[in-house]
Amino acid sequence: MSATDETFLDLALSRSRVDRLARVRTDDTELGAVLRREGTRVLELRGDTAAVLPSPTRLRLRAPRPDDADHQPWFLGRDDGLDYVAVTLDGGGAAPAPSDDEATWVGLREVGAELDDRDAGLLTAATALRAWHDRHRHCPRCGAPTEVLQGGWLRRCSQDGSQHHPRTDPAVIMAVTDPDDRLLLATGIPWPEGRLSVLAGFVEAGESLEAAVVREVEEEVGVRVESLTYRGNQPWPFPGSLMLAFRARTAQTRIVVQESELRSASWYTRDQLREGLAEGRYTLPSRVSIAHRLIEEWFGGPLPGHGPAVPR
Repeated sequence: MSATDETFLDLALSRSRVDRLARVRTDDTELGAVLRREGTRVLELRGDTAAVLPSPTRLRLRAPRPDDADHQPWFLGRDDGLDYVAVTLDGGGAAPAPSDDEATWVGLREVGAELDDRDAGLLTAATALRAWHDRHRHCPRCGAPTEVLQGGWLRRCSQDGSQHHPRTDPAVIMAVTDPDDRLLLATGIPWPEGRLSVLAGFVEAGESLEAAVVREVEEEVGVRVESLTYRGNQPWPFPGSLMLAFRARTAQTRIVVQESELRSASWYTRDQLREGLAEGRYTLPSRVSIAHRLIEEWFGGPLPGHGPAVPR
């Protein structure tokens, strides 16, 4: 894919160089061999966190241990001759920092933009799997417990045998501008005052991405958009979405806020946003998000107080 096809080629959570090798998941013999290989590397998850080492920022990966098989390891893939698996070591919650090295336990939101392509891909996949497994311990059809198969990529009902795969819910996210090239930013109801972002919403059943953009903007702020331009996509495993980014324009400037969804919404010039960020009145989505990149693209460069979206 070239830059003319899609501008956002280096989004923090869209990067990976690990081959997922789906064929290995269905080969129980090969899966067993993965845990016996000295070259295999294990990513430990505790709650929503993983151990991360500094300078450079990277995942703390270790060799397999005999007890890893007891934790139902998830096969993440292979890169440069090494296999990667993830194991969960507790039932949830953050873990204390280990005492034997400089690692700290942090989540994908905090560290995703700092990792290289391999580690970003590993932690994104592992985080998505963790969220899915936590929410699908029972069959959605009959309520019976499900068992983990295929290296963590399948759960099978113990009662009716139905198979359930990790699901991803598509959501659109859009940077909307008016005739004066002001950007529409909003504050969600659960957010603190001054937290701003672009609009977003889930794609409904039987709906195209473009139709979802038009519907969501009109529902949330009463504005009809046109001239949609696709900008890229990013997994967002909190808990299981795929964010599909668009730019859109509108000839309307009157905003009618959907009070059940938003606390406020308004048009912003670049100077207004710059000043508000500098004074601490506004905060934006983190660098790990595609929302940050959409705002940055409209702004015309790095946002005040923020570094690059991904490691250079």
